[in-house]
Amino acid sequence: MLASFSVIPIGAGEELKELVADILSIVDKSGLSYKLGAMQTTLEGEPERVMSVVMECHRRMLELAPRVLTNITIDDRKDAQGRLEGKVKDVEDILGRELSHE
Repeated sequence: MLASFSVIPIGAGEELKELVADILSIVDKSGLSYKLGAMQTTLEGEPERVMSVVMECHRRMLELAPRVLTNITIDDRKDAQGRLEGKVKDVEDILGRELSHE
């Protein structure tokens, strides 16, 4: 399963990077494969473990902010593994080039 999620603290001010870093330590310690994006994090793993980590992040943010919105998008495909990198590589292969610009 792939799950992209964002945890949005409400009422915690404008600078949120410290709060995001706090919950990213949960993701990092989980042992799941993940990719941090500018506006979300994507996890890959067994459904129960992925959802457990997302909910742990949500609960932790609720300790840090008075209100939290968590958005989750799930891509669950039977017997699929390595999709965190594979989905991007598939499109890059079709185009014949990398799609990342910095």
